[in-house]
Amino acid sequence: MQTREINNNQKLRLQPLAMPQRLLLGPGPSNAHPEILQAMNTPPVGHLDPAFLGLMDEIQSLLRYVWQTENPLTIAVSGTGTAAMEATIANSVEPGDVVLVGVAGYFGNRLVDMAGRYGADVRTISKPWGKTFTLEDLRTALETHRPAILALVHAETSTGARQPLEGVSELCQEFDCLLLVDTVTSLGGVPIFLDEWGVDLAYSCSQKGLGCPPGASPFTMSHRAMQKLQQRPTKVENWYLDISLLSKYWGSERVYHHTAPINLYYALREALRLLAQEGLENCWQRHQKNAEYLWKSLENLGLSLHVEREFRLPTLTTVCIPDGVDGKAIARKLLDEYNIEIGGGLGELAGKVWRIGLMGYNSRPESVDQLITALRDVLPI
Repeated sequence: MQTREINNNQKLRLQPLAMPQRLLLGPGPSNAHPEILQAMNTPPVGHLDPAFLGLMDEIQSLLRYVWQTENPLTIAVSGTGTAAMEATIANSVEPGDVVLVGVAGYFGNRLVDMAGRYGADVRTISKPWGKTFTLEDLRTALETHRPAILALVHAETSTGARQPLEGVSELCQEFDCLLLVDTVTSLGGVPIFLDEWGVDLAYSCSQKGLGCPPGASPFTMSHRAMQKLQQRPTKVENWYLDISLLSKYWGSERVYHHTAPINLYYALREALRLLAQEGLENCWQRHQKNAEYLWKSLENLGLSLHVEREFRLPTLTTVCIPDGVDGKAIARKLLDEYNIEIGGGLGELAGKVWRIGLMGYNSRPESVDQLITALRDVLPI
C-alpha cells in the first residue's frame, strides 16, 4: 500500500513546538513555578518502580498536610479535577440515593448532572450566583430532603464565592448524611480544615492553588465514606475511578491498576513540597494579601466586584464588566497585546464578569501590577 503525502497544513505542524509565554490570570491553569517545570523534565521511571512508589507515599502525606486531614485514603487521581470530581460521585453515590446539592454556580450544576448519571435521586437547594448558604438554609433543606449525601462547592470557580463550612458537619451528623465538598479552587490558597470541619469526601485539582500543570488531581475519603463504599451491594460503575481498585495501587498492596502519568506526579510532588516549605498558613496569608491588593487596585480603576467582601475567594475574583464595555474584546486584547489571560463569565454570569485568578506561583504583587497596567491601557476609562 502507498502512504499518503502530508498536506501543506500538516507540514506546518512538523515545526518544533513554539508556544507564547502567557501570564495566566484566568480561572486556571495558573503558571507553574520554575522548579515544578524542572521536575517535569526529570526522566521517567516505571510506575511500579520502588522510587516512584516512594514518591506516591510522599504525595499522600503532603496532601494530608495541605488538606489538614488524617484520612488514610488520600491520593491523586490520574486525570484533571473533573476526573477527581467524578471519582467522588462514582464511589459515594448508589442508585436511588438522595443527594442534596447546593447550587450557587456552574459547578454546583455539574455535581447535579454527575450525580444524576450515577442514578441518584438528586435534590437541590439554590442561591443566586455569587451568594452562599447559611446554616439555617442547609438545616431546612436537610429536614426536607433527608439525603444520604450533602454536596457543597467550597470555592465556586464560576462566581468567586467561598462557601463557609463551619458547623455544616454537625448538621450532617444530625441528619445522618455524608458531607461532600468541592475544593478545586480553594486547595492551597484558602484555609481548609477537612477533619475539623468533618468533611467526608473532597476533591481538587493540581493547576490552581497548587500551581502545578493539570492532570494529577487530589481526592480524599473519610472512614465514614469508606464504610459506605465497602457496603455497596454492587460494583462502582466507573472502573477507572473505582477507589476500591485504586486504593490497592496507592496502598501497601501496590497492585497494578493503570500506568500513572509519571512526570505529572513528579510535578505534583514538587508543588506540594514547595507549599510545605513555604508553610501552609504563610501560603494562605500570601494569597489573601495579594487578593486584597488586587481588589483595591481594581476598585481604584473604577471597577466593581461581584461577591461581597466577606465571601470573596482570595484565589479567584469576579469583576463586573462595566456597561457599554465588550468584555470579550477586552480579554482578547489583553491576550493578544499583553500576553495576559483572564477568564470570562460562565452560565448566568456569561458576558457580565471577568474572572481573575491569583493562584499558586502567580499570587504575587508583580502579577497584579502587570495586569493593572495593562487594564489601564485597554479599558475605555
